[in-house]
Amino acid sequence: MQGRDIIVHGLQSLDSKIGSNCINIAYQFAKNNRVLYVNYPIDRMTLLRHSSNPIIKKRRDIIVGKQPDLVKVEDNMWNLNPKTKLESISKINYRPIFSYLNKINNKKYASEIKKAINELGFKNYIIFNDSDFYRAFYFKELLKPSMSIYYTRDNMRETQFFKNNGAFFEDKLMKKSDLVVSNSIYLNDIAKVVNPNSVYVGQGCDITLFNKDLITSSPEDIKSIPSPVIGYIGALKSSRLSIEVLEHIALSKPKWNIVLVGPEDEAFKKSNLHNIDNVYFLGSKNEDELPNYLVAFDIALNPQALNELTIGNYPRKIDEYLAMGKPVVATLTETMKAFADFTYLARDKEEYVKLISKALDEDSEKLSKSRISFAHTHTWENNVKAIYDAIIETEKTN
Repeated sequence: MQGRDIIVHGLQSLDSKIGSNCINIAYQFAKNNRVLYVNYPIDRMTLLRHSSNPIIKKRRDIIVGKQPDLVKVEDNMWNLNPKTKLESISKINYRPIFSYLNKINNKKYASEIKKAINELGFKNYIIFNDSDFYRAFYFKELLKPSMSIYYTRDNMRETQFFKNNGAFFEDKLMKKSDLVVSNSIYLNDIAKVVNPNSVYVGQGCDITLFNKDLITSSPEDIKSIPSPVIGYIGALKSSRLSIEVLEHIALSKPKWNIVLVGPEDEAFKKSNLHNIDNVYFLGSKNEDELPNYLVAFDIALNPQALNELTIGNYPRKIDEYLAMGKPVVATLTETMKAFADFTYLARDKEEYVKLISKALDEDSEKLSKSRISFAHTHTWENNVKAIYDAIIETEKTN
């Protein structure tokens, strides 16, 4: 698909320090289409509470006209920071009041996008909405796109922030969207209940950094840890990871060394893991350092906790692990079934220990190469091609 105008927006701003599927997809869109990437507007309470944050300062400067709101990012891509403040409504439980104020917010937001659309001369545009089911609930009516696409890539309705009204608004938005695309079979099944035109498009991953041939040595803080190293890389959040599984592995096999690379939440900081001799916390690392740590792992873990928040999500780290050829032991979920031929999938803490032992015994250069080849099929190019195919098919039938 090429020569189209696409408006991309969602829960992540383009200048965020956290990676996002939406951002990667937008840049891929922009290779052959014109793209307007819209950063979500800031609400009043955020402006007050986080006034010292550099990103919030930048937003305030844009609102008062000290910086431009619309900037060109590259040849086919522009970034809009809406010059408006939204009402802070997330904690309102009474739905009629929430809905009334949310519609006001939608109108403010949409009016800023309309100005940018007119300035750029966008015509017959597609809207690609990454999970923003509050602020963009009325965009189909207010902006009148040629196609409205809703992208679901995490079970956001189960997060505490969206607990009050999330499921209600997401279902209604998916129902009226022309197309729903998802990176997870589990989330696609949820979408299909309200919108039959829901398509599983898989997941992309930028694995250019994760090439073991580019790595000559490991960092000092992991080099001294003896093998076997059973490691995890990523944020250590108790809402998503099982402390119990990690503790069981460490206590069951004291000669294995459990290495955890990433920032800890309070539950991890207070956990008994810190009292176990063969558990090592190495802290946060820069993104470009992560492959150097991963290359030192004998086994890569994803001890995901099973709950409504995690059950449908696609863990991008699995592709990074596999791209380095590492044996991977992870929690069995619907999404992880797609990796069944290339990973070891555990149902409980006891099975984790058995499968790690099996993975250590079976590992070979042949298996490593097959993992690398599989990871390289999960590119952003392939992901966006699947989205394009779904768009073209939807246009044919409408």
